Amino acid sequence: MSIKNIRLEVMQFLEKNVDSFVDQFLIPVEKIWQPSDLLPNSESENFIEEVRELREIAKDLPYDFWVVMVGDTITEEALPTYESWLMEVEGVDNEGRNGWSKWVRQWTGEENRHGDLLNKYLFLSGRVNMREVEVTTHHLINDGFDIGTGKDPYKNFVYTSFQELATYVSHNRVSQIAKEFGDKKLSKLCKLIAGDEMRHHHAYSEFVNQIFKVDPSEMMLAFQYMMKQKITMPAHFLRESGERISTAFEEFSNSAQKLGVYTANDYVEIMQKLIDKWDISKIANLTDEAEKARDYLMKLPDRMAKISERLVLPDETKIFKWVEPALIR
Repeated sequence: MSIKNIRLEVMQFLEKNVDSFVDQFLIPVEKIWQPSDLLPNSESENFIEEVRELREIAKDLPYDFWVVMVGDTITEEALPTYESWLMEVEGVDNEGRNGWSKWVRQWTGEENRHGDLLNKYLFLSGRVNMREVEVTTHHLINDGFDIGTGKDPYKNFVYTSFQELATYVSHNRVSQIAKEFGDKKLSKLCKLIAGDEMRHHHAYSEFVNQIFKVDPSEMMLAFQYMMKQKITMPAHFLRESGERISTAFEEFSNSAQKLGVYTANDYVEIMQKLIDKWDISKIANLTDEAEKARDYLMKLPDRMAKISERLVLPDETKIFKWVEPALIR
């Protein structure tokens, strides 16, 4: 049997548990928060006053903070790319509306709220050039991404396990910084988004855990493959108006590192957390090739940590079209 057919067989085997995954890791629409719960109420007579208060508090947040907020928002707003990608994964049947396509649609429904909330907050804050933000989002959806997983569910679930935890770290740190600057409402909304990301991380990492039980060697090789090529962030094709795909994502990452929102050290820590979460050291019944992959993975965090220690960030901060310095004190 081919690797592709084995992957499909495993996905079909796990599909019988999808409803329990939905119940465990997702929240019913009527019970989960919505963006309007966290923003000024446009139906209220106090709406203008609430917006004025939001804008006044937002004035104290620094330049790099707004760059990171915009980058996080654009990443969340490019959700159509992520849903269409996951619908192509082996074992996900959108036309037949099987269990896995149900998961992807309902996961997408929860994720969609993040971009809606952050976009509306940015719009109300008056701190950013919304047209430039919208152009970058438009470009990112047009350009798509290539995260190196193909249609392989094993590689895709490693990617989503990592990426959901990375977005948790980013949103949670933004929440902490907003709180330090006295913006309690922004802190709360970012914390709620971070909570969603953590739940989704637990879901995708559980999918991987289940695959390790039935196809340990191939799952180990897929994990090694993704760590060798490194996890590419979903907005790696980021670009501004009038520009080609170039170094914009790298510059955005520099701002995130300077602010301490998401750093090279966080990348290494997430890698180690996944190794621990899946008990990589204890996986049994591996082929010789998979044993070598395990050895590689066990040593990788220390190697990556040494590399990250040598990382030097540029002194100058790129001035993005999204955030005009004149708007920031």
